[in-house]
Amino acid sequence: MAGSFRFNHHFLASLLITITITTLKSVHTTTTTTTNTEFVKSSCTFTTYPRLCVTSLSTQSSLIQTSHKLIAHAALNITLASAKATSAMMVRLSSSSRLKPREVSAMRDCVEELGDTLEELRKSIGEMGQLSGSNYEVYMSDIQTWVSAALTNENTCSDGFEGDDMNGKVKVLVRGRILVIAHLTSNALALINHFASIHG
Repeated sequence: MAGSFRFNHHFLASLLITITITTLKSVHTTTTTTTNTEFVKSSCTFTTYPRLCVTSLSTQSSLIQTSHKLIAHAALNITLASAKATSAMMVRLSSSSRLKPREVSAMRDCVEELGDTLEELRKSIGEMGQLSGSNYEVYMSDIQTWVSAALTNENTCSDGFEGDDMNGKVKVLVRGRILVIAHLTSNALALINHFASIHG
């Protein structure tokens, strides 16, 4: 009987310790996730389009953690992915036989502008990974310049679809997609500028 009691006592103590550790891990994970999500939300208040910022970056919160550099880097990567997808869609659309010559021309110009945007975003992402003590200011200046240029390219692309002689559906589709990329780029630039201001 005493052996059985001792076994049950040890078993219950072990079970209680296991439950406590599991609960603490769960609380820590929940707290960390909440902290990361709150960091994304608070960082997005520095952007022009905070709702888009939160929705685009929330899924990355566990990777971003509470790093201003990582949130800026993630914003650039999300913008790059969106720009790539839009560029591919526009290449497909530009070969449509239903488009007027002016629409095809605007589409091709836009694809070229987006090509420049993609290059500028890629260079910015590359240099974000290189930021460190001695080269920080030079690289940060390059990144800010390139992301600003990407934003200009997107606006130029959208301007090409102005006018009444453009197909309404194509115009709405293209300008809508470009607008999302421009807003993502604007948000990325705001996060980069905020990171630069607290780092400098």
